Amino acid sequence: QVQLVESGGGSVQAGGSLRLSCAGFGYIDWIRMGWFRQAPGKEREGVAAISPASGRTYFADSVKGRFTISRDNAKRTMYLQMNNLKPEDTAVYYCAADLSSGSWSQSASYKYWGQGTQVTVSS
Repeated sequence: QVQLVESGGGSVQAGGSLRLSCAGFGYIDWIRMGWFRQAPGKEREGVAAISPASGRTYFADSVKGRFTISRDNAKRTMYLQMNNLKPEDTAVYYCAADLSSGSWSQSASYKYWGQGTQVTVSS
């Protein structure tokens, strides 16, 4: 059974940092893995993605220079390091994975999803 489990969310003040983790169980050869977020009243948006085999990364303009994405293949875990957090980064963050390489920022490109972890940034 395939399962993605996020951890690392929490509450921080603006300018602070958090690192999210996404552990994958049941499958290891993902073609694409990504992080999405959804704030109250807003649509889910792509934040970052990584192709585990090549290491290629993708970022939304709103997080470029502040967030980094990485993958530890041995641990089957993906990370999202979030620095210089802003109140507008407040959202539930989801990790996602798929066996194909569709548009990285479209949620429809991912079949498997984690349960989400809350990130709250106060000003």
